[in-house]
Amino acid sequence: MVPPRMKMAITENPKKLANLIDLVNLPTPLRDFLGQSQISRLGCFMRVWSYIKTNNLQDPNNKNIVNCDEKLRSILLGKSQIELIELPVLIKLHFPKEPK
Repeated sequence: MVPPRMKMAITENPKKLANLIDLVNLPTPLRDFLGQSQISRLGCFMRVWSYIKTNNLQDPNNKNIVNCDEKLRSILLGKSQIELIELPVLIKLHFPKEPK
């Protein structure tokens, strides 16, 4: 069952949802990180978040900060620390907008 807010967002702007769930050919850094050649932007975000949680990369004093290891740094513009709010933006950079 889809939550009412999400259902409303889907019906109001289906193209926005399509941008999140369409499979995209990945650039080399993401392909190496994820180990697959295609994934959706939402799937990529979920896999990166899972990697962060699995490897305990959140700062223990401030959970809004992620301390990047070498593998994560390779896809996040070489930054050693990022704020969680930056994560979707940095991932989105790997998914260029297709020409109309």
